[in-house]
Amino acid sequence: MNLITAMITIAVLLSIVLGLVSFWLPQMTPDHEKLSPYECGFDPLGSARLPFSMRFFLVAILFLLFDLEIALLLPLPWGDQLYSPLTTFFWAALVLLLLTLGLVYEWIQGGLEWAE
Repeated sequence: MNLITAMITIAVLLSIVLGLVSFWLPQMTPDHEKLSPYECGFDPLGSARLPFSMRFFLVAILFLLFDLEIALLLPLPWGDQLYSPLTTFFWAALVLLLLTLGLVYEWIQGGLEWAE
């Protein structure tokens, strides 16, 4: 048996075993909250026109922004293989500086205060 056949066999067997275990392992005792169509904390029987808090959206946007920052800076360790690693470091530091200045600005303006 060659290496490729062995790897495919191991992958298929592991997938089957994990698929079968995932059906038997979880607890199958649903309660009232799990049977509810909304698990987000909102009252499903209330008015659908209630306004959302803008602070919730601010935190969500900050999360997405810093998540994008991590995705942009992830290949940075391989940047020393480029022709000018100092330029790569400069642009990465500039991105971090801009994000830090934006975070400090929001903090000073009071945009990160959850309760007033």
